[in-house]
Amino acid sequence: MEPVLIVLVVLVVVAFIALIKTIQVIPQASAAIVERFGRYTRTLGAGLNIVVPFIDTIRNRIDLREQVVPFPPQPVITSDNLVVNIDTVIYYQVTDARAATYEVASYIQAIEQLTVTTLRNIIGSMDLESTLTSREVINAGLRGVLDEATGRWGIRVNRVELKAIEPPTSIQDSMEKQMRADRDKRAAILTAEGSRQAAILRAEGEKQAAVLQAEGEAQAAVLRADGEAAAIRTVFEAIHDGDADQKLLAYQYLQTLPELAKGDSNKLWIIPSEVGDALKGLGGAFTGLTGGGNGAAPAAAPSGRIPVDPTAGPRPVDTDTKSAARPRVEPTREYPKIDPE
Repeated sequence: MEPVLIVLVVLVVVAFIALIKTIQVIPQASAAIVERFGRYTRTLGAGLNIVVPFIDTIRNRIDLREQVVPFPPQPVITSDNLVVNIDTVIYYQVTDARAATYEVASYIQAIEQLTVTTLRNIIGSMDLESTLTSREVINAGLRGVLDEATGRWGIRVNRVELKAIEPPTSIQDSMEKQMRADRDKRAAILTAEGSRQAAILRAEGEKQAAVLQAEGEAQAAVLRADGEAAAIRTVFEAIHDGDADQKLLAYQYLQTLPELAKGDSNKLWIIPSEVGDALKGLGGAFTGLTGGGNGAAPAAAPSGRIPVDPTAGPRPVDTDTKSAARPRVEPTREYPKIDPE
């Protein structure tokens, strides 16, 4: 019984192993290559698959999702003989598991080498400045060449990106100095433009202020002249309506004399001829008063209106009726006559 039991156990183990090899579960977005006696038979898709145990074998399991592969920096020479290090990243996806398995030994290594050679061809026809500013052009060129070459490998290149373009250290220093000089130049230009605009605005403001000030002074002068004209007209009309005589005018001239002598710097002042005439009349009137002690009446003033100076001030009015009716006169005082010349 023991040999039979051993055989039975062996058969059970073999059957279990065969069952495990018969049932193959493939994850989603994956594929498996099946070979029978070393020859390609079929490609297993996602899900539960049945194979013949000990006859069919799984050659390769391939991930069908998009893959990201970064490549180390590669030294590339530009058209102006400068060496730059370029880091690249490839985004690819396996579309045909059979072709990716049998058409190329290692598609990752093949893509890397193809990327390096294509990148050197593209960068070799460009100078450093174009290389730094033409990333989209380089990416498009790389993608076109890689997609065409990897199509027969069952691989589709979706994107090619340049992570970094590093020029030599000396070139970096020169570029930094150039950029600093350009920034200083732009700053100086902006400062000069700001100063220019400020000077223009300041000049326009001063011009407008001067114009407004001149207009204000002109209007003030016009208003002042109108006021003086109105005052002279009012005084002239008041004197004309009051029918002033020679005595009143002479009194007004006497009140004006102190105004002419005001000021410490006045060394010479001129008396108008009308003042002399008025003082003559006033002196004659006082002489008549002093000589009229015998009851003789003073000489009457000439009939008719006397000429009135429009520049003279208004006639003073004495509110004291008594003093106005009887003026105080000193008979013994004689006033000197002033020669108008």
